[in-house]
Amino acid sequence: MSKGLPKRSEDYSLWYNELVKRADLAENSAVRGCMVIKPYGFSIWEKMQAELDRMFKKTGHSNAYFPLFIPKSYLSREASHVEGFAKECAVVTHYRLKADPSGKGVIVDPEAALEEELIVRPTSETVIWSTYKNWIQSYRDLPLLINQWANVVRWEMRTRLFLRTSEFLWQEGHTAHETKKEAEEETIRMMNVYATFAENFMALPVIKGKKSESEKFAGAESTYCIEAMMQDGKALQAGTSHFLGQNFAKAFDVKFATREGGLEYVWGTSWGVSTRLMGALIMAHSDDQGLVLPPKLAPIQVVIIPIFKREDELEAIRAKANEIMESLEDLGISVKFDDRDTHKPGWKFAEYELKGVPLRLGIGPRDLANNTVEMARRDTLSKSVVDLDEHLAATIKETLADIQESIYRKASAFTQEKTTTVDTWEDFVEVLEQKGGFIAAHWDGTAETEERIKEQTKATIRCIPLDQQAEEGSCILTGKPSVGRVLFARAY
Repeated sequence: MSKGLPKRSEDYSLWYNELVKRADLAENSAVRGCMVIKPYGFSIWEKMQAELDRMFKKTGHSNAYFPLFIPKSYLSREASHVEGFAKECAVVTHYRLKADPSGKGVIVDPEAALEEELIVRPTSETVIWSTYKNWIQSYRDLPLLINQWANVVRWEMRTRLFLRTSEFLWQEGHTAHETKKEAEEETIRMMNVYATFAENFMALPVIKGKKSESEKFAGAESTYCIEAMMQDGKALQAGTSHFLGQNFAKAFDVKFATREGGLEYVWGTSWGVSTRLMGALIMAHSDDQGLVLPPKLAPIQVVIIPIFKREDELEAIRAKANEIMESLEDLGISVKFDDRDTHKPGWKFAEYELKGVPLRLGIGPRDLANNTVEMARRDTLSKSVVDLDEHLAATIKETLADIQESIYRKASAFTQEKTTTVDTWEDFVEVLEQKGGFIAAHWDGTAETEERIKEQTKATIRCIPLDQQAEEGSCILTGKPSVGRVLFARAY
């Protein structure tokens, strides 16, 4: 293996970037601002995708696919929506290339200009609602519960692998409803689906809340979110769910015949999570040795490494390893036997630590003689000797479940430790600079104050927690009345 990773405590940003690359998750591409997700990284995303897809379908949603290109005029129909995305849009203006007369490759054919420019999808509300106009005529067509897995483009100047790239992968749900109540319930339901996924599969504790007016999605009536705390004390928005009201239905004239015989605009929602979840997974759990993956999302849950000098020793170990692998696979546990003779066991140990494999089994001739195996946990870096008996598979299954829970408990304790309540501006600034994390503080509810706090400290209102208690107080900056605390943090 190459030299160790940078330490988180010394340079968190460098540690993150190096870990993503060295663990074979992703790399920068030849296209500026875009990334190549490598097979190991993509296999983690596929496990996320599969579980989320199952959860969406269980709540009644179906998958569909809509165009990558959106006519420019569509974005003009909903004023706040276009304003929110205008600076991030990539625009297609021509449809043909031709040979450069100078003989130097190709040039854009000036005679092939599009009649109307096309926007490369930054999000799909406009193109989907233009389609829904043809799909919805009556209350019998509702609710319409659609999700799509896709890529989107939001032109970014400063990029970081998984966290912020010009192109990224995501899912976006778009639903249409008969009543405001149904749409609002859908918005909350999907936020809860995201929270359940984050906590049960990513082992990532999250805060569920509502965005402030200035932080909500462009074109929405209200935005709900899940917020997570990273190890450097910065927050990360891990998922959002938007109540669109009738804004897009009105923009695209999507009406339905009501049960009473009238004609009404439908009510809408949209919601999404992206490959940014990969960044959250890395930053919330990993350490100076490499990735720490929750077993439920690990591509390889158990790796078996033989320790041998002679070929006959390897064959004896392989026979026992095959028995173990078969028993684990019967329990649905993914397992790999690494018998490469090109690397020593110590090198392999370090490699699988770097890649975050939850459980490692080492077997040598002495282990076979003693009918034991050395078991190493990635989360605690602890080792134990376990009997090679008929209960080994069950023991490993229990250990993986304990690792999953242990990773969550550690992240939850960290989030609690990094959540501070303050009542004064001086304390707010001190905690932000010295400790970081979430800060629960009173705010007067105005966009002006929110912007002033952001300008002075780079901290934003991450959310108004859904479990917030009514509590009269004074805004930390202006001293004006406040009805409850909100969560501030610096964020990715």
